[in-house]
Amino acid sequence: MSVELRDRFFALSAGDAPAEEAARYRAEVDTIDARPAATVDGLDVSWHPSARFKAVRFIDAELIDEGVRELFARPSEEAPYLAAVFVDPHELSFRTFENIVPLDRLFEAVPLELAPAGLTEHAEGVFSFALRLPEQARDRLSRLDGLSLYVPPLNAASRGGERFIFHSALLAEALTEAVAQALPPAVAKDFSHVNPVFRCNGFEPGDANFHLHRDTPYYDAARGHVSRYTLLLYLTGGTGSPALDLAGGAALSEIDAFTCVLFDQRYEHEGAPYHDGRKVFLRTELVFAAADVTEEPEIGALFSKACYLTGESVFAPELARHADAYYNRVAAAHWDGLGEGPGRETFVHKEFRGVHFVANGYDFWFAESDGLSAAECAAITLLDYFNCKLGDTAFRALCRTEVIEAEDARWIPEFLRARQSRPTMTRVDKTAFFPDAEQPHSAICCPFHTWGGYDPTRHDEIIELYEEARSFAAAHILPAPILMLGADVALDPDRFVIQDNLIHVLGKEGLAPVNFAACWNDESVAEDYVTVAAKVGVTRFLVPPILYGESGGCRHLRFDFFRNSWMVDHRQGTVPVPRITELSWADPEERGGGWRRSVDDALIDEDHPLAAGEWWDDDEDDDWDDEEEDEDED
Repeated sequence: MSVELRDRFFALSAGDAPAEEAARYRAEVDTIDARPAATVDGLDVSWHPSARFKAVRFIDAELIDEGVRELFARPSEEAPYLAAVFVDPHELSFRTFENIVPLDRLFEAVPLELAPAGLTEHAEGVFSFALRLPEQARDRLSRLDGLSLYVPPLNAASRGGERFIFHSALLAEALTEAVAQALPPAVAKDFSHVNPVFRCNGFEPGDANFHLHRDTPYYDAARGHVSRYTLLLYLTGGTGSPALDLAGGAALSEIDAFTCVLFDQRYEHEGAPYHDGRKVFLRTELVFAAADVTEEPEIGALFSKACYLTGESVFAPELARHADAYYNRVAAAHWDGLGEGPGRETFVHKEFRGVHFVANGYDFWFAESDGLSAAECAAITLLDYFNCKLGDTAFRALCRTEVIEAEDARWIPEFLRARQSRPTMTRVDKTAFFPDAEQPHSAICCPFHTWGGYDPTRHDEIIELYEEARSFAAAHILPAPILMLGADVALDPDRFVIQDNLIHVLGKEGLAPVNFAACWNDESVAEDYVTVAAKVGVTRFLVPPILYGESGGCRHLRFDFFRNSWMVDHRQGTVPVPRITELSWADPEERGGGWRRSVDDALIDEDHPLAAGEWWDDDEDDDWDDEEEDEDED
């Protein structure tokens, strides 16, 4: 029956099934209760839809347990290594909102010599060129549209058409070479590469437009990268009115197949379907070495709200338009600063097992009079923010949720005072999970040669194995601030350190199930006597500190996991990137002082050691040379 449900899903998805048949199928699926067949990337998955597993994803089949792998459908003959899985929408979180399909294998044996031809500048920061490519590469790109990988996007109401997201480093490398050849020198300065994450978009004539929006820039502070231009590669040609409209820039009404369009990401733009056929294009961006950026915390707060509302919109679709508005404001703010926002803000009131709180994705409010500790408030904030699973159920599915719009947050203290909460977490002594082993008994040999009966808890080999398993489990469980004991939540307050107005959460890893061992079995092999007594879900977070304060009768927590608060600084300069190399002692210019002299003075604050010439001391340099020679001898 489950295989038949699976096959009917893809049959109905592939054609224009009558509405009545599709409705009957959905009603039937809603009656099916299914257990997960496997867990992939933290998500429980099934090979067929059910009342719980309703969102389809496409993943590398090798990630699925071999014992059940063949039950999962292969959506495309072009990419037989991909499997279709069904997941529970309640479980989606920041890491799994988008299904990024690995497609590098499609391009492994394909010649990707891409060459630009005929660069045209349509307006300031808007360019296009034709892409010359081998016939095999042209054919492979054209067939992306037929892979049956499209899934409904979270913001389907505002974007029109259909899309899927994929990753291909091979395609990105080929496009990087082509773009580097095409870009004017002034634009090519500091160009690094094409982002290997692509969005494949498809529109039929009559589909809704992709509404006016800005593309959110990519930024990686660790690598010093920022995207500045969007790249659109049109796989089909056609005409629109216009097909691409860049507000304040160019409007393209006719586009040929395999045309690349590049435009500055400051532009708002809108896309429309072709009049005369299917419109298919890839969207990615050009990544540059980052110019100077500065921090604007309000941008980070706004981005955090946008991401949070995106997750909430899975079951409250009215929130999608608010999330889109936030994303557009953030995209503009990265370049021009944060402008005026709407007069009203969106909040979510949640009740989790008797605890009431209000959140907007950056701010979390709890009533101060409820008896909840700051650690409990921080724990609930993290469970909600990351949609952690308690037992087999995602946190969001355990909450009653209400959307509230208001001009500001002044209503929240009175609102929460009227809803009495009760503490819902217990403090746990985690050392109780690891009782000391019994003392070994010298007379116990094995089940067949022990006088007076065999006791595995006193056997020296079994005790040694137990101690090893206990040490492993303790190393994973003891650092965890939050434990999931089935559906119950236990808290280790000692892992939440409150200092001034910050709550530090001590931990460094994500969600992982951990086994811990206890002695007892009825076999005669030592390893079999140490088995699993229970499974404890642990959360070990690597997160920035949570801002904490109390006012108006509320505990107010502010949490920005993404820290996407950068904006372009108005000071311009060139930053030399240092590296460690083998020094040529005969040439003093290659020593550290050369790096110092190459630094742009505009980047140095008055109190920076470089400003006073303190960064490198020649006397210390001589001493360091002597030490280096000694180490070489060793």
